[in-house]
Amino acid sequence: MNRNNSFKKNLLALSVRNPGLSARLEGAQCSDRRYIFSLSRTGEIVPALADGFGNTRALHSMIDPKREGERLIAASAAGSEDSGSGFLVFLGLGGGYAIEAAFDRLETTHVAVIDFDLCSIVELFSAKDYSKILADPRFSLWIDPDLNELKSFILGEYRPVLCGGIRVVPLRARTEQDHAKFDLAAAAIKNAVEKVRGDYSVQAHFGLRWFSNIIRNIKNIKATAYNFPPIQEAAVCGAGPSLDTQIPLLAKMKARRVFIISSDTAFPALRGGGIEPDAVVSIDCQHISYYHFIGSLLGNIPLLLDVASPPMASRLSASPFFFSCAHPLAHYISRYWQPLPALDTSGGNVTHACLSLAEILGARRITLFGCDFSYPRGRTYARGAYIYPFFMKKQNRLVPLEAHLSSLLYRAPFLPREGAANYYETESLRFYRKALEAKAESMAAEVIAAEGIGAPLNLRKGKQLNAGMNIIDQFSAGTAGQSSTEFLRQYRNAIAALPSFAHNNLDNYYRSLKEADRQVFTTLLPLAAALNHRQGGNSGLLIEKIKYLCIEKIESVLTNESFSP
Repeated sequence: MNRNNSFKKNLLALSVRNPGLSARLEGAQCSDRRYIFSLSRTGEIVPALADGFGNTRALHSMIDPKREGERLIAASAAGSEDSGSGFLVFLGLGGGYAIEAAFDRLETTHVAVIDFDLCSIVELFSAKDYSKILADPRFSLWIDPDLNELKSFILGEYRPVLCGGIRVVPLRARTEQDHAKFDLAAAAIKNAVEKVRGDYSVQAHFGLRWFSNIIRNIKNIKATAYNFPPIQEAAVCGAGPSLDTQIPLLAKMKARRVFIISSDTAFPALRGGGIEPDAVVSIDCQHISYYHFIGSLLGNIPLLLDVASPPMASRLSASPFFFSCAHPLAHYISRYWQPLPALDTSGGNVTHACLSLAEILGARRITLFGCDFSYPRGRTYARGAYIYPFFMKKQNRLVPLEAHLSSLLYRAPFLPREGAANYYETESLRFYRKALEAKAESMAAEVIAAEGIGAPLNLRKGKQLNAGMNIIDQFSAGTAGQSSTEFLRQYRNAIAALPSFAHNNLDNYYRSLKEADRQVFTTLLPLAAALNHRQGGNSGLLIEKIKYLCIEKIESVLTNESFSP
């Protein structure tokens, strides 16, 4: 096969799933050569990098590059903490021999290749037939990628419960030539993977409770709306220690009718300071969220609940309203049963969701209170927060209140302090702060922070407000297409009808499903993460356990039986 035919064949295979890259390669105007091609002893084409001074460096073995590729994959798996990795990212395309070896392994679920210099890929495509790997639905090719797009790809495609682990396999002879570019790509991948693993860890911990809560909340969701007054300015209240000193300013804002949105954690502290918020938001799926309201009843204050909140939480307010979160079952409910309003919970903490509500309601200026995202002066929460009465009840002569507070303070390691900072940070708190800063930056409203004692927030001042901001006066659920009982029965039947497992791995099972079945199975992924983390074992047995458990919980709700989450 001559060079021209090889190039066309590769572009044809690539165009099926990546027409944009195929068009870029076809239109590339290239003159300088970067590769020289030779045949190995086994007759395989081996590209060698030329440095412009007559020196070349072969990217693969000149003896048997296929065998070398097999050994590279085996060695990278043996030396990785993710020995069961099904998702592989190759830095450098080369001759593709290690990639071919990866596809021969049963556990491989996806292979992504990252390379740079479009013209060098034109050379490779003109010299060798890659059509087999290019046509594989598990393959993706990134040439000169935008780092944000690369991170989004990992966040969207890498699902630990389906793919197992992930590992990066560098083609050393290639990456050493453009090490700066490959280092940036590797850092972007690492950043995305850390976020995915953090999300997976949360799913593994809460997946069972989320599913249980959502199923039980379905019967409590009503097509009601709360009519908010026109909102120009809002105050968002977290429960950081700074809130203690900010109460007087907040009281002045309340007096001039600024709309106050409180996190559930901050609510008792506000009540203790004589301030009644206009709305309270709760996203915690754990029953401990109930403690926020003991002794401080909500009455008619609207309580906005994540649909995965504990069912008892909806009984704490005369005006409970459910909103959709990022859980796939919440999206499924909104699409196939009853549309729910959505709040942004991607920041991982309730203050982030409160800020999202202020944005949705059209506030043009938002002031943040109690948003310390740190432990200033060694304190965790504002006075009046639930931990104080909670720990006071648990204290005794051997374990006094201070010991309980210290255990909460030191439950996670602190990050190194910067300069003379009078606060302590953890990885989680810094993540929350960065996420909230990014959220504020993306908003049309001006977001500022009241003066506090915690970690300073990096908020852009003097933002140009968008005169065409979308303002709503209702926070409501849409009309249900059927009764909750009918929906639960249909959902139960759809889970029961999912095919039995008959594949090499969960990702192949997922890809084999019809679209309707795939949507149903997607709603079960957080629960699958929880069961896989707790029990592990055979994928086929995991599928059956998931189906059995889900059907059991749905039946319990349909028959009004109680069960433990």
